[in-house]
Amino acid sequence: MQLDLEKINADIGHDAERLVEWALSLDRKAIVTTNFRPFEAVILHMVTNIQPNTPVIWMDSGYNTEATYRCADEITKQLNLNLTIYLPKRSRAHREAVDGTVPALDDPRHTAFTAEVKLEPFARALNETAPEVWFTALRATDTAVRAKMDPVSLNPDGLIKVAPLLHWTSKELYEYITKHKLPNNFDYFDPTKGEENRECGLHLAH
Repeated sequence: MQLDLEKINADIGHDAERLVEWALSLDRKAIVTTNFRPFEAVILHMVTNIQPNTPVIWMDSGYNTEATYRCADEITKQLNLNLTIYLPKRSRAHREAVDGTVPALDDPRHTAFTAEVKLEPFARALNETAPEVWFTALRATDTAVRAKMDPVSLNPDGLIKVAPLLHWTSKELYEYITKHKLPNNFDYFDPTKGEENRECGLHLAH
């Protein structure tokens, strides 16, 4: 089936719940990726409310805060998520014993660090789950790159990437969290990005 992405984005690109319904109605294998950052429960609730057993993929770098791990458990239990956690091939303790702590952003070793703890696990997840539809909680306000994205796009490999919350404000996300009584967490840090408005490379590669 040929998708008219321009029409889809124009017609329902700003209606998150209709976009989720449309993407799931394609009846193609779908996954949701999450990092359990602030407001992640919104996309997880929105998708699993329609299709409860949708696979949820978390690339856990091993460097999350204690609050993030606790929140991840709360959301997983409350929404009964079909969660699979992808870990780096080396544990954090192993990596730090050999290579030291997280390299600074301007350290040439930071690229290899990001590849090891995030990009390789994601590539492995895609290979093992072989999705046709990928739900992500990207927001246009995150980075300059994401501001130029469309809610629905097609990767070169044919994977349909759906970002229902792309144009949502923090206020809208907060209201959704409150309305549905969902867990939330603001004590979050991603060492592969280092800075909030910096890309880690995952969405540039995919």
